[in-house]
Amino acid sequence: MNELSLIRKAVKGNKKCLEELLVLHSDQLYRTAFLYVRNREDALDVVQEASYKAFTSISQLKNEKYFLTWLTRILIHCSYEVLKRKKKETPIDIVHERNVDQTEQGVESLDLIDAINQLNEKHKDAIILFYFRDLPITQVAKIMNIPENTVKTYLSRGKEKLKKLLGGVNHNGEKLISKSI
Repeated sequence: MNELSLIRKAVKGNKKCLEELLVLHSDQLYRTAFLYVRNREDALDVVQEASYKAFTSISQLKNEKYFLTWLTRILIHCSYEVLKRKKKETPIDIVHERNVDQTEQGVESLDLIDAINQLNEKHKDAIILFYFRDLPITQVAKIMNIPENTVKTYLSRGKEKLKKLLGGVNHNGEKLISKSI
């Protein structure tokens, strides 16, 4: 059964079809959630919460072809809810632990994830959706509910901030020295 027919049946109330769709996109949802919350347990919680919200509100989906956009938007909102909850729960003096297998990822990717998480929410969303999810600018604009040119601006400003944070090269070719690394 193709994805569009699964979506149509899910919107009409078929929970098995929605479950099949969630399984189909589970890896992509998990990776996106992990980029936001930066640990396995929270990423799994985010995917579970987003799945629950999708189950309870699938009938509100207006256009079937934007199912993944709709689901991604729910996932992003759930990620920010988890981050807000963790911020309230975590004492300031506790050192942030990384639950990333360093044999699997290099130090550079850890620095990149840390730098991305230092961006403001708008720039962070645009960078993650465009570069990590490989979504076109038009779909990023729909997910973020902003014009396409604004997405381009967020991407540009986000990349400039990342260059500064990671010690990249500025537009004159001069090496930038990062103060945070």
